[in-house]
Amino acid sequence: MNTPLTRRRFLGRAICWTGAVAVSGPAWRRARASANARLNVGFIGVAHRAAENLAELARLTDAVNVAALCDVDENYLAEARAKYPAARTYRDFRRLVEQPDLDAIVVSTPDHTHAVAAAAALRAGRHVYCEKPLTRTVSECRALRALAAETGRVTQLGTQIHAGTNYRRVVELIRAGAIGTVREVHVWCGTRYGEKQEPTRGQPVPRALDWDLWLGPVPFREYSPDYAPFNWRHWWAFGGGVLADFGCHFMDLPHWALDLRLPDRIEPVDGPPVHPEAVPPWLIVRFQYPSRTRDGQTLPPVTLTWYHGGKQPPDPLLDEEQRQYFRSGVLFVGETGNLLADYGRRQLLPEARFKDYPPPAPFIPDSIGHHKEWVEAIRNGGATTCNFDYSGALTETVLLGNVAYRVGRRLEWDSATGRATNSPAAVAFLQHTYRAGWRL
Repeated sequence: MNTPLTRRRFLGRAICWTGAVAVSGPAWRRARASANARLNVGFIGVAHRAAENLAELARLTDAVNVAALCDVDENYLAEARAKYPAARTYRDFRRLVEQPDLDAIVVSTPDHTHAVAAAAALRAGRHVYCEKPLTRTVSECRALRALAAETGRVTQLGTQIHAGTNYRRVVELIRAGAIGTVREVHVWCGTRYGEKQEPTRGQPVPRALDWDLWLGPVPFREYSPDYAPFNWRHWWAFGGGVLADFGCHFMDLPHWALDLRLPDRIEPVDGPPVHPEAVPPWLIVRFQYPSRTRDGQTLPPVTLTWYHGGKQPPDPLLDEEQRQYFRSGVLFVGETGNLLADYGRRQLLPEARFKDYPPPAPFIPDSIGHHKEWVEAIRNGGATTCNFDYSGALTETVLLGNVAYRVGRRLEWDSATGRATNSPAAVAFLQHTYRAGWRL
């Protein structure tokens, strides 16, 4: 769509995609590749985190052929072209998507172009790997999740920590009842974005950069080195700050362990005054999740509190040593104890009580690798652990935390309709608007 959704159309849409999906060409016919075939993969974005995704997949030499490369910066594109000279190269991802022999596409752009790039790839019949968060806005997230379901493509979000062994062992401890029933979780990240309140203006656009393509669907603004290439996460126009970035990693763990889906209440607890352009350097937000069922058993409601920018759970939940050792982490509060974890560590608390606790035998298989999961699911018809359905709900949750902060009040969230039932003002922050020439 070239124009923004009206409020009525957005609020009534839920996650059902009502438009037709135009998918055709060789990629559609090769929806499930042979297990012995190498996949032709295109890469939208080739530098920084995108370069890491490119390298991870290129290592799978028996399964992946680097067939296309795209970047809006000619210098970055030239570096990638030198490493993969057989790949076709593009500045505009819309031209890459048209390459007829592609089976799959990796989207590693800034957040504000995730949705348009991933949607174009899905409509063209390609399988999609996308960096986190899935989108910049809730409306994009819901549309993309529904589009992935309708096209049936194999999808994976770039939450690679999910593939680590530590997260699996934490999930097993929680599900085995090591600390009893969990009704409370605290999640924090020490990272800070949003320190600048005004971008540097009047700077020339670097010669290698196509600034108009970098902006993509967002309204035009003059180039600033405070936007690109590294600092876009500091601004609402392009990202969602620490919560959208690292929330997808750290909140993934309680979402997985406790079968959390979408909250029904989101409340800003504390933070700096809302800035119209810059994301908050620190923030505390509380999410309330309703009861759920797993294996026929009802799980109780859960309260999850998020902190970033140096804020941490209050005393006595953590002692001083734990605060220093876990600058970012997740604390599960159970009826019979607590579990403290981060990407690579876990600790049952109090230590004296659990010093002789025998952990459950592992029952979640180790991952073959986050990127390889996606490749093998395409080749062999399997599933991925962070597909757009699971990771779409995770993305929507972290984005709602930002919406509640920007609105300045608790949101009552109706996940069936995608409405904040008590806040018409939230629509301005829930829904995307694109400039002419761009569509989802």
